[in-house]
Amino acid sequence: MRCGASPQPPAPRAAVGGGRGAGLLLRAALLLLAVLLAHPAAAGQLDRAAIERHFPPPLVVGEKDDRLPVWPILKQQAGSYEVFAYAFESVDLAPIPGFGGTPPDLLIALAPDGTFRDVTVLSHHEPVFLEGLGPEPLFAFVEQYAGLSARQAIRVGRPNARAAGAAPQTTVDGISMATASTRVINQSILASALAVARAKLGFGAANVGLKVEARPDLYQPLALADLLACGWVKRLMVTNADAASAFRGTGVADPSEGPPDAALTDLYVAALDPPAIGRNLLGQARYDALMHELGPGNHAVMVISAGPEDAPENPVGDRFVLGAVPERLAISQGGLIVNARDMAVERRGAGLAEGLPPGPWTILRIDQAAGFDPSAPWVLTETIVRERGQILSEKIARTFTVETALPADLFTRSRPDDGPSWTDPWRARAPELALIGLMLAVLVPVLSRQRGLVADRRRFALFRLGFLALTLGFVGWFAQAQLSIVTLVGLVRAATVTHDLAFLLYDPPSLVLWAFALVALVAWGRGTFCGWLCPFGALQEFVGLLARPLRIRPVAVPPGLDRALRSLKYVVLAGILGAAAAGSPLADTLSEVEPFKTAITLYFVRAWPFVAYAAGLLVLNLFVFKGFCRYLCPLGAGLALLGRVRILDWIPRRAECGSPCQLCKVRCRYGAIAPSGRVDYAECFQCMECVTIIHDPGQCVPQVVAHKRGRRAAPRPVTVG
Repeated sequence: MRCGASPQPPAPRAAVGGGRGAGLLLRAALLLLAVLLAHPAAAGQLDRAAIERHFPPPLVVGEKDDRLPVWPILKQQAGSYEVFAYAFESVDLAPIPGFGGTPPDLLIALAPDGTFRDVTVLSHHEPVFLEGLGPEPLFAFVEQYAGLSARQAIRVGRPNARAAGAAPQTTVDGISMATASTRVINQSILASALAVARAKLGFGAANVGLKVEARPDLYQPLALADLLACGWVKRLMVTNADAASAFRGTGVADPSEGPPDAALTDLYVAALDPPAIGRNLLGQARYDALMHELGPGNHAVMVISAGPEDAPENPVGDRFVLGAVPERLAISQGGLIVNARDMAVERRGAGLAEGLPPGPWTILRIDQAAGFDPSAPWVLTETIVRERGQILSEKIARTFTVETALPADLFTRSRPDDGPSWTDPWRARAPELALIGLMLAVLVPVLSRQRGLVADRRRFALFRLGFLALTLGFVGWFAQAQLSIVTLVGLVRAATVTHDLAFLLYDPPSLVLWAFALVALVAWGRGTFCGWLCPFGALQEFVGLLARPLRIRPVAVPPGLDRALRSLKYVVLAGILGAAAAGSPLADTLSEVEPFKTAITLYFVRAWPFVAYAAGLLVLNLFVFKGFCRYLCPLGAGLALLGRVRILDWIPRRAECGSPCQLCKVRCRYGAIAPSGRVDYAECFQCMECVTIIHDPGQCVPQVVAHKRGRRAAPRPVTVG
């Protein structure tokens, strides 16, 4: 038969789904949000002395690379120094802004084989770990990377994802209240490690997340001679003459016996994944059992010895340790050693192909995380070691190789992790985004059709309570999508330092709400978010419902004091953003004026001063309704300022509003209606109570008076500026 003459498989079916459309939308979002990518203003903070403190003796810190900010960490091995790890700071190579707008800085030690020796947090400005959860969960999070490989796409799972069955080689347990921060840190670790891997280790992002699997539909009966002729099974034979030539000039005596052309070792090598190879070599039953044990995405390579079984040079003889990494056999690809371990399967028995040698054999397992691609050329290396000297003996090693290149059409290649790193949280949180989208799709027509549900006092009151319950329970406590002044701080830092807005993309629910809030600002003003979509605002409203059963009477704030207090939130906003623009860490401290982190993000599980502050604001709410929102909230101040661009005066008013009727003003618990009847949109929370009143003939005073006088209903309400 001709090599590669495989039976034609069925025509592949077209992929089903909207992945391409979603990908285009996400990329469009990135283009809209990302501004100039610039070099970070701050570089790594560690000098040689600091690096040496992190890597004390017997490790030795080498000379820093001239081209890349990487320190080689050396370890003495057999009288010489070998590279133990490459140490570097993530901020030098991947300055990805965190949720606070500043890139985290992590010290990473990457082994020559691409595994992480250690990851240490040097500095960060992630709000949830600053006086929130504290640094301990973050330290525990990065400790999970030790032993993982930079060759694989590591994903942040849900808390306890590993215990729930997620692959420990490709998953780290997330932190429930720090989803966006942990994803940014994960990307910082992987991006910086891949930059070092490309420069120092010879691999990069090409194989990260790549999944290569044998096609199960490509099979035809082939004899061993056919497989050898096609090059799908390779043979590595080292004769006595080959060994003598390799060791010539080393001073090692030639211990080989027999004719020069006799085999010292004779190995057959084959990748077993493709059915056209594995089934023909192992038989159907043994191949099926092997594939079941191997699992999807992993690979198996078989090595059979046809050489003298009792010869010391035989790498799969009696001295071979089952289940171990072979000392004298190695698989490499692209110049890098691939981690291959014996599977400890039964070595003998019926089922092997006719013509295979009866000698011992091993099956080496290669995990998908190793980045091995059997459809690209790979090499099996056999090492033969000899000694010279009797008192102080010295080992001399020589290697012999055979290369295998299998047809690409025997495999399928896929990269499920394609796309920028920020696409992963969008896919993972798709159900939450769908429900948030549904909430917004319901809210907009309800508010805009003011003669519909809004005009029905009882039904609308129930709708509002139900919507606020969703805002608090789902948007806030579950989806962790409480908008915060921290985002504005991050924007200021991005504008002045990092010039990168990509950090926003790691928290999809919040970004969707930000986008909606900004659109609503232009159309309707601040109140759409503050009155309907702010979880802490919803919590205050529910607490406010307790005032009547507790017989707490609201406190009437004098008009002059009320005006002064309303200005306070703008002072707080200016102080926070000013500190952020100046690069001062005081911005993070001042941002704690918001109780959102305590009450929503951390569920009140925090140090007692923060809990007391948040609880105090809720108690204040019983006496001064939404006092925090009206007087202190810096986010509300920012939205109120941006709301000045509002294009609609959409709250309906009548000519009689203000004079003589003052009912809406009296009923407005936010104090957003002036004595003249004009709506102050910067202070309006769009509870729509005044709209309900104005459309209710039983409440609206002009309509009540008109009815009593026996006239037709008053004219239709008009919107005035």
